Amino acid sequence: MAAFTNTIMLADTTDVAGFMGAGVNAAFTTTMQDLVGVYTEAYLCNLIKYDAVTNWGTLNAIYKLIMSEYVARAIAVEAIKYDMGTTSTYTSRVEAEDMINIHVYKMEKIELILSKADKQDFLGV
Repeated sequence: MAAFTNTIMLADTTDVAGFMGAGVNAAFTTTMQDLVGVYTEAYLCNLIKYDAVTNWGTLNAIYKLIMSEYVARAIAVEAIKYDMGTTSTYTSRVEAEDMINIHVYKMEKIELILSKADKQDFLGV
């Protein structure tokens, strides 16, 4: 596996924190977030068949928002899964599972939008 030294491009720690919620274990570090983020970015680029990471500055603002949301939610899911038990502050495992289900539902909807778009939509032409 390659070592990634860069931070993710499509979402920042502020975006991610809003989706992780208060119950996430602080041991899920920003390095771990970056690793999940890089893989998620690669997935999105393959889904849309366009290198959104390299060409981020040229993309339509609305598509930037939904791609950022997707990456932030994917990282949040992994952060929640990292610790759903005794060292997290969730009131129950069910609460953590509910949060994950909400994220996955929204991610599926975003994938549907992105899979139906074409390159011209992303570039706003």
